[in-house]
Amino acid sequence: MWLLFAVGSAFFAGITAILAKCGIRKTDSTAATAIRTIVVLIFAWIMVFVAGHPDQIRSIDRTTLLFLVLSGLATGASWLCYFKALQIGDINKVVPIDKSSTVLTILLAFLLLGEPIDLFQGIGVVLIGAGTFLMIEKKPHTEPSTASGKGWFLYASGSAIFASLTAILGKVGIQGVESNLGTAIRTGVVLVMAWVMVLVTGKVQEVRRVPGRELVFICLSGIATGASWLCYYRALQDGPASVEAPIDKLSILVTVVFSWLVFHERLTRRSGLGLALIVAGTLAMLI
Repeated sequence: MWLLFAVGSAFFAGITAILAKCGIRKTDSTAATAIRTIVVLIFAWIMVFVAGHPDQIRSIDRTTLLFLVLSGLATGASWLCYFKALQIGDINKVVPIDKSSTVLTILLAFLLLGEPIDLFQGIGVVLIGAGTFLMIEKKPHTEPSTASGKGWFLYASGSAIFASLTAILGKVGIQGVESNLGTAIRTGVVLVMAWVMVLVTGKVQEVRRVPGRELVFICLSGIATGASWLCYYRALQDGPASVEAPIDKLSILVTVVFSWLVFHERLTRRSGLGLALIVAGTLAMLI
């Protein structure tokens, strides 16, 4: 059953990137992150009450709560980096780097959680790494403004690093709490972090000036993120992090398809080969 939740997580995560890109054309990425986190938080707590687990919050031990908070902080940092990278870079360049967190997650799961790496997983790591390298090669751009500047690469790399930490910390923290409740708690941490960043960077006015159309897309991306999270942590609770994380990263297929349909971003032969290697590497880990 955890495999179905992992696939659902990948689909909703892929949709999130597209909706978010539509919502940050004119809106500041930090402000957009703060707004969409409100939507995710509401969505997460609705699921807690629907599942009938709100009373469990009293029984959460300090260690579990600590790791949930740390996971939330890592998620917040990953989000801020990710949506900033999406705002200034092409989706087909940013997403592969973000998804490279799979490799680091597998290594950390091996070192910290003791999850073994077999032959096929080792092959998968190599294929995913090679595929990621090929996909970030220079290719034609649909928007001239995204072709200049390399700041997006640093933000995308930061997103990948924090995303891998999120998976490991989340795996530890989710052991002592129901998955929906754990997601809701850590989303609250992300919300606080996002709004602190809005205040610290002086972007409160940016929140008030968000165009109505972009606000809709930001909220929709929040709903998609909420659905992805709920599926992800439900799968993480029952399945191994070293396998669940790669499946989740297959959201890149969804993102690539929709980026072509919506933004007309096309893959070159080189980046297409890279995508194929990432998919092959992911599938190898499931053998």
